[in-house]
Amino acid sequence: MPQAVKLSDALITAAGIHGVTQRRSIPKQIEYWAFLGKMAEENSDLPPRFVTNTLLAKAEAEAGDVQEYTFG
Repeated sequence: MPQAVKLSDALITAAGIHGVTQRRSIPKQIEYWAFLGKMAEENSDLPPRFVTNTLLAKAEAEAGDVQEYTFG
């Protein structure tokens, strides 16, 4: 359910700048940051970059973008 919230101009500006690089709208970029923050809090023993890379790998696998790994 959409709901209006007040956000600082600085956050909106930063979301706009970062969102352009990932082709996300300002609201979607803020949602993404909130999602990452939630994941980081739920997995506080892991480095944030590990969490984001794991989410990326999961999305790639779900999209079928995988290659078999040969050990050795």
